[in-house]
Amino acid sequence: MNIRVAGESALMIYLGEHGQPGVAAAVARAATLLRQALGEQLVDLVPSYASLLVIYDPFRTDHLEMQQRIRALLQGGDAGEEDTGRLVRLPVYYSPEVGPDLTALAAQAGLTPDEVIELHQAGEYRVYAIGFAPGFAYLGDVDARIACPRLATPRQKVPRGAVGIADRQTAIYPAASPGGWNLIGRCPQPMFDPDREPSMPVRVGDRVRFQPITRDEFLALGGCLDDA
Repeated sequence: MNIRVAGESALMIYLGEHGQPGVAAAVARAATLLRQALGEQLVDLVPSYASLLVIYDPFRTDHLEMQQRIRALLQGGDAGEEDTGRLVRLPVYYSPEVGPDLTALAAQAGLTPDEVIELHQAGEYRVYAIGFAPGFAYLGDVDARIACPRLATPRQKVPRGAVGIADRQTAIYPAASPGGWNLIGRCPQPMFDPDREPSMPVRVGDRVRFQPITRDEFLALGGCLDDA
């Protein structure tokens, strides 16, 4: 564990060098422990692939005291204990109708579209980080056989709910936005709703499995086939 100053009232905790399931579990465990223990001294926690940003109230504590408290709370390997997170199942309608890159990705991988779908939905993915946009969860790791680099030219508009692959990661676009991920399907589940609590169905450290659904099921669940 390495703790560095990250601003006037923030510390960055590094729990590993790369985003891996074990490191992600340690980050999730550390976030849970600190959220429970720091009380009113804590302003916010921002977990990522291998690090945790701790933002604290400078009127209640300082760098030195906060570092001492963090080390005391996380020492002894507690932050590295296995934390499997919640298992969240998300429905996906896989089809070239809503996944314009499915056929090309399959051809590049030497697979059929059905084989790409099978490999994608068979995986269990860790939520490594949430960023880029509210509710955009970076999930990994995708089976190496369907890993694919980002598009050379990003789309100006990717529809809400689009399910994409970029390298060994997969994600669901929570809102219409520009993007360069390879799109293979669409999810009807809202990934961010500021009027709900919690506002997102997943959090860092959770595990995600994708559940294939039919076109009719997608529409019945509120899915949209246009580019909104």
